[in-house]
Amino acid sequence: MMGQQAIPVIVLKEGAKRERGREAQSNNIAAVKAVADAVRSTLGPRGMDKMLVDSMGDVVITNDGVTILKEMDIEHPAAKMIVEAAKSQDQECGDGTTTAVVLGGELLKKAEELLGQDVHPTVIVNGYKMALEKVRELIPKISFKVDFNDKKTIKDIAITSMGSKIVSNESERLAELAVDAVMTVAEKRPDGKYKVDHENIKIEKKHGGTIADTQLIDGIILDKERVHPRMPKRVEDARIALLECALEIKKTEIEAKIQIRDPSQVQKFLDEEEKTLREMANKIKEVGANVVFCQKGIDDVVQYYLAKEGIFAARRLKKSDMEALAKATNARIVTRIQDITRDDLGKAKLVEEVKVGDSQMTFVRGADAKRAVSILVRGGTEHVVEEVERSLNDAIRVAASVIEDGTALPGGGAPEIELSMRLKEYAASVGGREQMAIEAFASALEVIPRALAENAGLDTINTLIELRSSHKSKGNSAFGVNVFTGKIDDMLKNRVIEPSRVKMHAITAATEVAGMILRIDDIIASKKSEPPAGGAQGGAGAPGGMGGMPGMGGEF
Repeated sequence: MMGQQAIPVIVLKEGAKRERGREAQSNNIAAVKAVADAVRSTLGPRGMDKMLVDSMGDVVITNDGVTILKEMDIEHPAAKMIVEAAKSQDQECGDGTTTAVVLGGELLKKAEELLGQDVHPTVIVNGYKMALEKVRELIPKISFKVDFNDKKTIKDIAITSMGSKIVSNESERLAELAVDAVMTVAEKRPDGKYKVDHENIKIEKKHGGTIADTQLIDGIILDKERVHPRMPKRVEDARIALLECALEIKKTEIEAKIQIRDPSQVQKFLDEEEKTLREMANKIKEVGANVVFCQKGIDDVVQYYLAKEGIFAARRLKKSDMEALAKATNARIVTRIQDITRDDLGKAKLVEEVKVGDSQMTFVRGADAKRAVSILVRGGTEHVVEEVERSLNDAIRVAASVIEDGTALPGGGAPEIELSMRLKEYAASVGGREQMAIEAFASALEVIPRALAENAGLDTINTLIELRSSHKSKGNSAFGVNVFTGKIDDMLKNRVIEPSRVKMHAITAATEVAGMILRIDDIIASKKSEPPAGGAQGGAGAPGGMGGMPGMGGEF
């Protein structure tokens, strides 16, 4: 039957979309480049800020790469992959998220040019892997050692991480707080290296005042006040009880009725209830506690007896606060009031209630174990306070990175130019098609100094030429872009320094995500389920609406 037509084989569900080969790659690369371009203008001290408005109308003003990407409602699957790379950079290092995204976008842009010359994606991925291995080998060579006691250098690293933020005018003071906090909680390990658990640094926000009012507390800040006005506001030499149970009479799980026939039994019943509550307060007094922090409620009667005994109490604390207090004061969290003993109590030099702005907060100072510090962030508005918190988080993480690793690099695009030039030399020795990919990788690294110059309003071509000549002919590997003077300058003399870990992780994350996206040659997308009629979409009779920008995700 020669004339008979072949029956089409339908494998995919109706409505599923499929893109193959070059089309799939171009689509993915375009999506990642769009995300990279969105954050590129925020890079460096002269970077611009973004205002993000969510579907509820809440506003975030920031130039922190990962915050921008989290707030943007990104729908494209490849773009989501670069967002994941930024999140991983944030979790690992705290800083360098914008660098990772911009570099990932540039690596794919260079790969697209090679794909246009019919270089196979596998060759490009292999070349990028070889380049990454070489970068891992080169970074320790261009890094310098930083001692734990070199507080000045560690502070400079924290200031550099804040240089691009809204709070850069206050970076000196905030960096001082961040470094002091990190050095307080740093623990020396048996091998002589330091470990910093940044979970032990608590940041509490309270808008009002100015950024200059931000302070470091040797201990823990609780956004709670004492439960009774007759309780002492200040307790020195505090012996702290941490209770997970409620200091009140539990209601029965099942519905229960109590029938009282004799009126005198009513009083007896109430007396028994009060006796039980009084015993709770007496038990706390017996073990010698003069401060009680309770995760659940405290009955009015218990409050009265605790106040009578001069015991400070706060209730409904968050579980995370209870755990932080336990770690800081060496207290044990007790689940049944009957089981509490003297050994369960923690110690602190001072527990006091302090008025901050228009509310009361509890400060637990001089905790027994030096395992916890808190930073109380102040600022004129809620948006400022949130950006200060983000900046402090970055500063804390980079200071922790350099204390743990003990190595740092000059900033300002200097390491990227140095690595780029050394990779171009290495590419020549490799030969073959991979050489083209390694050269593309080397060129992509130059996007960082180029973006720094671009955001500062400098001539990017001249800047790159000057940078290359200062690195090659003069051998000044620390020369980078001084965005304030517009000249090429020694970054170490200008105290622009970054931890080696941040740079290494950013380049690794960018390379891995670029490799993953280049390997995709087929996109099979299932049909999206229709929203229910008359639901949140406005129903059948509602006007169509804008429907969101294509590729940007419906809501923004």
